[in-house]
Amino acid sequence: MDIKFMKSAYNEATKAFLKDEIPVGCVIVKDGKIIARAHNLRESTQLVTHHAEILAITKANKKLNSWRLDDCDIYVTLEPCPMCFSAIIQARFKNLYFGAYDKKAGACGSIINLSDYKFNHSVNVVGGIMEDDCSKLISEFFKTLRS
Repeated sequence: MDIKFMKSAYNEATKAFLKDEIPVGCVIVKDGKIIARAHNLRESTQLVTHHAEILAITKANKKLNSWRLDDCDIYVTLEPCPMCFSAIIQARFKNLYFGAYDKKAGACGSIINLSDYKFNHSVNVVGGIMEDDCSKLISEFFKTLRS
């Protein structure tokens, strides 16, 4: 785990915030280098699958010309939802690092822990990285949205 990668994911989340998107950012790392980055675009595109993780995974697949990302780590500012965590499992990531816990939709322990199930691949999950910063950004977004 390298904090600089979570900071890069946080920068992506800030881009989402500025676009009136729920501020979630994601980076994918291979061999110590970021190979893909993305942020939420669901509101802008009106496509339900345009979560930061799905967009970054798609970019990494294209860059590596492979659906397998087993030599990669994924950093995301918010605990993945079931859709995104399922994609992370399917892509065969080695490690998932996330920031804030998502008490309403998190699939890595908050609502359900999909990593407890015996899929064909397991992902090492570490949460709570830069948790305060990531939580504050999301809270600020919803506070601004309500006012």
